[in-house]
Amino acid sequence: MTSPLRLGAKVPNSGPVPFRIGTARMAATLEQAGFESIWTSDHVVFPHEVRSRYPFAADGRITWPADTDYMEPVVALSAMTSTTSSAELGTSVLILPMRNPIYFAKQAACIDVLSGGRLVLGVGVGWLREEFEALGADFDARGVVLDEWLAIARRCWTGTVEPFEGRHYRLAEAIYTRPTPTRRPPVLIGGMSRNALERAGRIADGWLAQYSLEGLSEAGIAEGLAAIKAAGRDAGRPQTDLDGFRIVVRVTGADQRLDVLAARLDSLAGAGATEVIVDVDWEGTDGPSRSFDTLRSAVA
Repeated sequence: MTSPLRLGAKVPNSGPVPFRIGTARMAATLEQAGFESIWTSDHVVFPHEVRSRYPFAADGRITWPADTDYMEPVVALSAMTSTTSSAELGTSVLILPMRNPIYFAKQAACIDVLSGGRLVLGVGVGWLREEFEALGADFDARGVVLDEWLAIARRCWTGTVEPFEGRHYRLAEAIYTRPTPTRRPPVLIGGMSRNALERAGRIADGWLAQYSLEGLSEAGIAEGLAAIKAAGRDAGRPQTDLDGFRIVVRVTGADQRLDVLAARLDSLAGAGATEVIVDVDWEGTDGPSRSFDTLRSAVA
């Protein structure tokens, strides 16, 4: 193996499980099992009729009922800070362009401080036009908005922001934005498009890819990493930035077949992956630890 893969797990924040068990308790269980990072996903609202195409299903349809209870990810992470102490806490992914950038930066800084510097921000442009419209956000401009919002957040994380005039946001007077994060949160760009890869290379600390177990592709990961590095070089980024790039691969649909995924961890690392995020089986008391042991045995 090129280097040991870090192992992460997703805390479900939708459906009945997180409300039955509790996100804070699930996070603690995952950390105790050995997972090095814990992740949660994002949606705020769904329309009664979903017309937008879901990009992670072959038929373009969401794979869950639109009226499912869905806990907001920053709130979920806040609860997890009190029951974990070592695992990184991440979003996979937070839909940044539909949020206020300064409010987002404040929330992120507070989560990072509460966790002692363990926040990792996976962010993306989103796919659900109806959700953007419900929140009064510009779906068509979401790519350039994401770039601008990240730049604003990074200014906020210094503790003070001078007035500025952006393409989509204007700050009329200087403000303090405190507390500052314990560390500047690493930013991973989520998405599989060429635009996402180039954005990751230009402005991010990593790429957060998502595959189903059936669609998992080492070749796709290697090609994505090559595109990211090319975009980074074109943007004039130092080679040290690109050498330390995080390639986090979220794999869905593997919770009952982790042995199949475990057999491919070596080849995933060879393709450039630095971390894998999985779902775990929450049925029974030993599901998370059994899931971790299945994967760890393949990377030990």
